[in-house]
Amino acid sequence: MKEIVQAFDNLPFLVKLILAFPFIDGIAYGIYRVAKGIDRNDIIMIAAGIVWLLIGWAILWIIDLISVILYRKVVLFA
Repeated sequence: MKEIVQAFDNLPFLVKLILAFPFIDGIAYGIYRVAKGIDRNDIIMIAAGIVWLLIGWAILWIIDLISVILYRKVVLFA
């Protein structure tokens, strides 16, 4: 899981921005959150990742898009 997290963290800004768009965000950053939660043994982060996988494509992508623009990475529940 550590490799997945590092791969996401090392992506260029433009790719991170594209991954934060609707429909893609739910899958991409949902997997990122689950992998990061498993890596840290953090049940809350794993749950957040599962929620992101289920409904992230619908509305939660806005949060990731704003955080990628402002901080150049996903910061909420990650």
